[in-house]
Amino acid sequence: MFFLNLGFGEFLALFSAISAGVVALYLLDRSRRRQTVATLKFWRPAEMPSQVQQRRRIQQPWSMLLQILGIALLLLALAGVRIGARPEEGATRDHVLILDSSAWMGARSRAGSPRSATLMDEAKVLARAWLKTVPSSDRIMVVRADAVASPATQFETNRAAIERAIRETQPGASALNLGEVLRFAKQTAGGGEIVLTTAGRIGGGDVPTTLPPNLRLLSVTGPEANVGLRKIGLLRSVTDPDAWEIFVTAKNYGPAPANATLALQFAGTPVGSKQMALKPLGEQEATFVFKTRAAGVMEARLLSAAGDAFPQDDRATFELPNQRQLRVWVYSQEPALLKPLLMSNPNVAAVFLDPSTYGATLPATTEKPDVVILDRFAPPTVPDRDSIWIEPPAKQSPIPVASVYSKVKVTSWTDDPILGDGLRTHDLELESAMGFRTAPSDIAVANVDAGPVIVARAGKHKTIVMGFHPERSRVKYELAAPLLFANILRWIAPDSFRRWQLTGGNVGTVSVKLTPHTNPAQVRVLGGDGGAIPYTIDGDTLRFFASDAGTVRVITGEREMVYSLTVPEVGDTVWQAPASVRRGVPKRTPIENVARDIWYWLALAGGLCLLAEWLLYGRHRTRLRAMQASTRPPAMFERRAS
Repeated sequence: MFFLNLGFGEFLALFSAISAGVVALYLLDRSRRRQTVATLKFWRPAEMPSQVQQRRRIQQPWSMLLQILGIALLLLALAGVRIGARPEEGATRDHVLILDSSAWMGARSRAGSPRSATLMDEAKVLARAWLKTVPSSDRIMVVRADAVASPATQFETNRAAIERAIRETQPGASALNLGEVLRFAKQTAGGGEIVLTTAGRIGGGDVPTTLPPNLRLLSVTGPEANVGLRKIGLLRSVTDPDAWEIFVTAKNYGPAPANATLALQFAGTPVGSKQMALKPLGEQEATFVFKTRAAGVMEARLLSAAGDAFPQDDRATFELPNQRQLRVWVYSQEPALLKPLLMSNPNVAAVFLDPSTYGATLPATTEKPDVVILDRFAPPTVPDRDSIWIEPPAKQSPIPVASVYSKVKVTSWTDDPILGDGLRTHDLELESAMGFRTAPSDIAVANVDAGPVIVARAGKHKTIVMGFHPERSRVKYELAAPLLFANILRWIAPDSFRRWQLTGGNVGTVSVKLTPHTNPAQVRVLGGDGGAIPYTIDGDTLRFFASDAGTVRVITGEREMVYSLTVPEVGDTVWQAPASVRRGVPKRTPIENVARDIWYWLALAGGLCLLAEWLLYGRHRTRLRAMQASTRPPAMFERRAS
């Protein structure tokens, strides 16, 4: 037994002082008291009695003893009395319990275990068995480990909280980064053990060459055979916008050859399959071409001939977006001039009409256009949609005409990332061109020395006004003509020209290769809920980190890449711990003489003593004093006359 909060000398001094005060109060209980009488008429001064030494006596000793005992018990509770041996200095240790929560821990366990049991279930059993061997005074931190180390508790002595953290741990979606996890544990542990409960399958993280000397391994034996999807990519064909080019990579993680069937389905309908013979620890790629412009769900499924202990990486789904053509109506007296610019683009559906039909009633089945092109024609009413005006009449131009130039050269192009993309031609000579008077918000697309000759205006409906005809001048012999028209259409309707790229991968760090001259200001990385995800750009590589399974969209101008990070990441290698590492659950620690707190019992006993004293003596004390005062002889130095 020892005191936790007070030393023995401090306790003795406090107890002695308080006890002496209580005894003094009980002794003073017999001191003389002033007594009130009706009159002093019949009293006369008494002779001074002889002084007789009389020993004072405590009239209620049991009351005093109960009070002293209660006070002693309360002081013992305050001092923090503990029963047992005093722990040695530094005997309490801090342990770190690492639970492998990587995706592989969701695999079915070895034969002989219940069918529904997973590697994670076995790891929890080992962790709880180790927990029972740890002295109750030691503190433990539970860490869940996959691509990163995530503490589930602080250093805790509460075994219920620790067991709850163990019970609530579930497999994640990424592989185990063992090097990072052990570095974290080494910096955190305080004199105790670093206990690693794992199946040993690790990802691409670096494994330290020197392990912590206090490492203990609780190994879970997992299956060796596994065949799963490694990577999936879907890309719109450059030559055929109706077609998706599909690339699927499967891997055999086991030491023996494996056969599997790769099957593709779109909207529940089979669209392709391929037999795959996978070498041990080898990968194989399969390619498919599937044509559709409709939106729908594409599913890739891998069927293993021998069954699979880890089916989570055998299936991946993608939502294909709708690829709609841009509908363009062209009002022109010479449609042959613009047909080469429009019909060569498969994303554009152009309809050529005579200007005299503008505003005429069309069949109900005819879809309205997205963009209207007016070739040297001004309609009586301004179009209620995006429009391109080519050499409009000066008085009816939507942007005021400043002047008409002859024999001028285009000296500069806009630096807008879409309208000016790829336009580098200098000294382009124009026979004639109209110059425009721009507003502050307008974009001067092409400029001559005197001013802009092509102007773009944003608003509810986008408007482009061209002061020269690209096919009725020397511009038609330049690469700038088709490129300029393509940029204008992309600026008006970027979604119709967006190149889609869908990638199925694993949770963790994702690297994206950017196209040359990508404008960082146009880059956006969005999660499945539309929220922004932090990213970095190093040269032509964009990197971001996804900690949870889901969909991430990377938008770079007209290009959009969708990453479906739903395929669990399985570690490439199985880690073998050196022979010097301690293994298994240690023998149960013998019943230790652990000091136990008893202050609450002492406080309860002290309170009961004081309560008993009050019930037995306190509430009757006033009545007893009154009775004693009435029977006591006069205590004054006067006596009654006889």
